[in-house]
Formats: sequence, C-alpha cells, structure tokens
Amino acid sequence: MEIVLPYSRLFEMTRAVFLAMGCSPAHADTAAASLLIADLRGVDSHGVARLSGYVRLWEAGRINPQPNIRLIHETPSTGVVDGDSGLGLVVAPMAMKIAIEKARSVGSGWISVQNSNHFGIAGTYAMMASREDMIGMAMTNASAIVAPTFSKEKLLGTNPIAVAVPAGEEPDFVADFATTTAANGKLEICQRLGKDVPSGWVQDAEGHDTNDAHALKNGGALLPLGSDRERSSHKGYMLGSIVDIFSGVLSGANFGPWVPPFPAYIPMPENQPGKGIGHFMGAMRIDGFRKAEDFKKDMDMWIRRFRSAKPSSASPSVIVPGDPERAMEKERMENGIPLLESVLDDLNQVNLKMGLDKISA
Repeated sequence: MEIVLPYSRLFEMTRAVFLAMGCSPAHADTAAASLLIADLRGVDSHGVARLSGYVRLWEAGRINPQPNIRLIHETPSTGVVDGDSGLGLVVAPMAMKIAIEKARSVGSGWISVQNSNHFGIAGTYAMMASREDMIGMAMTNASAIVAPTFSKEKLLGTNPIAVAVPAGEEPDFVADFATTTAANGKLEICQRLGKDVPSGWVQDAEGHDTNDAHALKNGGALLPLGSDRERSSHKGYMLGSIVDIFSGVLSGANFGPWVPPFPAYIPMPENQPGKGIGHFMGAMRIDGFRKAEDFKKDMDMWIRRFRSAKPSSASPSVIVPGDPERAMEKERMENGIPLLESVLDDLNQVNLKMGLDKISA
C-alpha cells in the first residue's frame, strides 16, 4: 500500500525534523532539499526513507547539527574541506560551491572532503556545477558492505559516481550510479516488500550467490558492478576503489573497512585512520576548453543522436543518462511523491520522537 504526499508537505516535515535536531534554518533548508531530490528523481532508497537513520546518527552523537565547515588546506584550484561531523546533506553542497568558485577563478576546482556523513544522492551536487556552464563531478565513499572480486570480506562501500554535463536546447546529461550491481537501499526496499533480490546483487557469508534480501545481516556482502568475475566484477571493484581513494585517502577521511557505518546501531570500526566519511567534488568550466555555446551545440547533437538510435526489442526507445530521473522529477513535483506505508510509519515514529505532528494521508 502506498500514499502520495506533495513535495511541499514532505519538505516542511523534513525541514522540521532537521530543525528539531538543532540545525540552523539555513542548514535545515539545505538538508531537506538535498534529501528530497532523491525522492523527486525516483531514487526512493536515498530520500525520506533514510530520515530516521540521520536522526539515529544524531542521537548517537555522530552528527553535529551546528558544524563549523571550513577549508583546512587549499591551492588556487584544489582544497580540503573539514565537515566537522555535519550532515553530508549540508557539507557536500558547501564543498561543491567552493569547487565552483575555484573553477570560476582558474578554470577548474577540485575539493576533497573529510569528517562528513552520508550525503544522499551524488547527482545533486554534480548538477550544481552543470547549471553554471560547468561539468560537475561528485563521489563519496561509504561503509564497507561490498566484497571485492574473489573476497568474502567486505572492504568497500557502494561508492557512487555522478557526472553532470550541460547541453544547449536539450536537458543536461546526468549520470549517477553506484559502483555496485545494486545499491543497499534497493535491498532495503525488497526487505520492506518481503521480496527476494535478483541473482547477482549479493553473496552469502561464504561468497556464494544468494537471493536473500537480508544477506548483509547474515554476514553476506553486496557485489561490485558486474556481479562476478565472468561478468567483469573486477571493473566495478576498480571503480569503487577509485572513489574510495579520491574521497577517503586523498582527503584524510576514513577509507576501506574503516568508513563509519550508516546504521547507528553498528559499532564504529576500530583504529580508524581518518575522520568521518569522505567526498570528492569537481567542477570544470566548459570555456576552459572551448566556447561554451559551441560545446553545448555539440552536446545537443550527441544527445539527439543517441536518443534516435534504433532500439532493441527489449525497449521502445533509447534513453540518455538523466532522462528517467528528469521525467520522474516532473511527474512527482506535479502529482506528489508516493511513500510505502512502512516508510510513513517510520516517519511518524520520527515525528513522535521529535515532538512533531503526525503525518496522515
């Protein structure tokens, strides 16, 4: 069973929760917008369904609602931001703003982030740059729930990568993807629905393929993009490793098995080498390479040619990265955001805990 709520109503409810945590009004606005863009774009696993997780992290003292977010090292084109244990939903947009300002000054800006927390969907921040006639990149490491190829041990997170590229008359190209076959949030959705997961998403504690949506709780692991060696899981393993190094090792954040877990009930890893979760943001001015109008004209041609490709029998048309999410955002902004009954119940438990009004259909 689902209920549908308008974006404005969900935004005010989410904002109220962040205010109750002690966030400033400006940070509460930013955090709510950063979180809900996931629901608007159809990435339901990373939107309000995770709000209770942020509250539990705050209760555990792992989220600072009033962080002093600052640059601790910089050159004209690069820098390191310390998020002071703030919400990643607030730290990440601030870091991307710094990257954009550096790009305006010298052509490109690259910011690594330490001491942050889960930041929602990576595409949110890459698109901040594409709106400024820049190519945007965003990535983050995450807690270790992924087994490298040939491993039973969990050493990597789902470690998403997002790239947003502006076009002219066409909508922006936006690629936003986890470096695993499926994100952990997709498992959580299957758990709520009582469904098995497809083969190739997870392995059990002994490293064997399984359809158990609860495999992670039973000692199993998510699989890298590609699922197994025969389907090139080593490529997903490499992509996830690159994200971990750029986000964690480069910034001074934690990396590999030492990245703090999102569920507050899981103990923090021992002997952590860094601070918090790490992100990596980049912005490149188009006119640092060629005239922006010429580039965007060619991007329009690129997009139209790919959209006009002859479709296979499996699909009525060929899509360009960003198309499904953009269509979903338009539809949900107009008609509301559907929530599973279990998610609504979870949100009402949060509101009860924070002394806020219950949400009703």
